[in-house]
Amino acid sequence: MSTTDDPRSGARVEPAFGQAAAPATAAPAWSANLEQLAQDMLRERRAERRWRIFFRLCWLLLVLVVISVAVTSAPVRSAAKSAPHTALIEVRGEIAADSEASAENLVAALKSAFEDHGAQAVVLRINSPGGSPVQAGIINDEIQRLKKLHDKPVYAVVEEMCASGAYYIAVAADEIYVDKASLVGSIGVLMDGFGFTGTMEKLGVERRLLTAGENKGMLDPFSPQNERHKAYAKAMIDQIHQQFIAVVKQGRGERLKETPDTFSGLFWNGEEAIKLGLADKTGNLDFVAREVVKAEEIIDYTPRENVAERLAKRFGAGVGAGAVKAMREFAPQLR
Repeated sequence: MSTTDDPRSGARVEPAFGQAAAPATAAPAWSANLEQLAQDMLRERRAERRWRIFFRLCWLLLVLVVISVAVTSAPVRSAAKSAPHTALIEVRGEIAADSEASAENLVAALKSAFEDHGAQAVVLRINSPGGSPVQAGIINDEIQRLKKLHDKPVYAVVEEMCASGAYYIAVAADEIYVDKASLVGSIGVLMDGFGFTGTMEKLGVERRLLTAGENKGMLDPFSPQNERHKAYAKAMIDQIHQQFIAVVKQGRGERLKETPDTFSGLFWNGEEAIKLGLADKTGNLDFVAREVVKAEEIIDYTPRENVAERLAKRFGAGVGAGAVKAMREFAPQLR
């Protein structure tokens, strides 16, 4: 046991039994460690905040770049007369309202091509299995209208396939050129679907369908087929088929060599299509531009996705979500 002197009285003070004297530096050391920990946490938070701001700035910069590219890459066509050329419009893939070969896209391209004084003729380069009769009909009607308005010839050039709705468009042309192995025709209409009633019975699934109107559930795939509804649908597509036939006969005229199979939905290769009067001659785009139109320079009027649109699709929804988050949180973060 140790003793200490009390400086005030000069008496010796002894600590209680078992009690050790505390070091004089204990409290300052603990305080220093706590201060160091707080400083480390503060530095870490600052670094985290800086990185968060950095990434949000990156998102914002990306959005600005995409917008800038979208504006600068938009095609600009001079109002002045251009040099003589062949105007090209591509008809590719399914003909549908939301596709590249939609009536909205192709009609806009047709108008631009016909209105350009330098375009000596319009060439439709087709590679399509067909699609919507409504979209094809709109395009066909617009070609007929623009031909009369601008007095310019229109040629269709078939690559791999020109079937069904695509052929509906092609017959609006003055001449149809094909490759000997192209697939041409399929002049018909279909309405397809599935029936699941047998499968549902095996699985013990009961169909509960409520309708207001006796025909509202027409052609429901989960209900037994109704013969009256079937006959009604068949009559409807037969009527659309007759509309298709009338358009083909009007477009091809006396060149068409009709057979019992012509409007049956069959298709033929290019060589046979010429024999049947469904097409006129063999030839590709370059041949038509050089030998028929007599204007070798080809200018493509087909609507294309610009760089910004391709970037947007490539980065996908993640870019959009990140950009929105950046724009929402960036300003408050800098306050």
